[in-house]
Amino acid sequence: MTKKKILVLRFSALGDVTMIAPVLQELIEQHPHVEIYVASRPFMETIFQQFPSIHFIGVDLNNHYKGFWGLYKLYKELVVYNFDYVADLHNVIRSKVITALFRLNGTKTATLDKGRAEKKALVSQTNRRFQPLKLTTERYADVFRKLGFSFTLSHGLKPRPNKEDKAIGIAPYAAFKSKMYPLEKMKYIAQSLAEKGYTVYLFGGGKDEKEELKKWEALHPNIHSLAGTMSFKEELEKIAQLPWMISMDSANMHLASLMGTKTISIWGGTHPYAGFLGYGQSMDHVIQDETMTIRPTSIFGKDPKEFEGVDYFQQLSQEIVLQKIIDLIAST
Repeated sequence: MTKKKILVLRFSALGDVTMIAPVLQELIEQHPHVEIYVASRPFMETIFQQFPSIHFIGVDLNNHYKGFWGLYKLYKELVVYNFDYVADLHNVIRSKVITALFRLNGTKTATLDKGRAEKKALVSQTNRRFQPLKLTTERYADVFRKLGFSFTLSHGLKPRPNKEDKAIGIAPYAAFKSKMYPLEKMKYIAQSLAEKGYTVYLFGGGKDEKEELKKWEALHPNIHSLAGTMSFKEELEKIAQLPWMISMDSANMHLASLMGTKTISIWGGTHPYAGFLGYGQSMDHVIQDETMTIRPTSIFGKDPKEFEGVDYFQQLSQEIVLQKIIDLIAST
């Protein structure tokens, strides 16, 4: 039987693209007659390398496909694959243009419903509808259902073998300050876990993060900063070896999910009700201040002006969070 080809479009951001991978893998498991091609930014290729059944097409939008004619050029390069379906998992102008061009040539297409109205109601301070929204991974799956595929997600974490004994990863950074547990408090937690015999691995990216985490490393022999010491692929392999990860509402939570690592996530201005909890992760492993009635103030972490500078973690002392982490690890 000739396999049906599906083009998947999702150009950013890292966490959102990472959430696609387990969805696509389960789609292939349930429909082995399909062949999936993901078009995304070149950096994202590492995410899909562990799935040999998923093909990757690197697209450098910034340098090669600007404006309508740039997108038309990209379409002309993609159309030669003879795709049977196009799944737009981004729903932004660029992906809409490409999807529309495919639709005009007779290709069956479907586009992500982001649930914007529901999310707006979730963060409203005047007429809030505070309820769990559909998981983003289910929204992704809905796109394939629109294309005609019966599809049930497991929402299960798939742990890797050979986990390192009594080790834990900490990724203390996030794209927005509203999502970051205060660094001094997190430093205390890292040192305390190290003193309790845990091997603590620190994850970070930019120059400032590397310098800061290097200072943490000096606090205890059990603390090791991996920031700037290995490739993205090597970082993923390290995360896969860890029994536990501590992260913010950030890409690191989704990377840990991808690698089958249980994650304790700490939430500030955002809330897991928006649908972005890591795939297969448990709400029981979420740490947040549930008494703070203004939460969530945003969906992705960029606060409205009236909430800039709010401390969403004021009721989450370092001692409280440390004890919650220890209790969660001990209970599994």
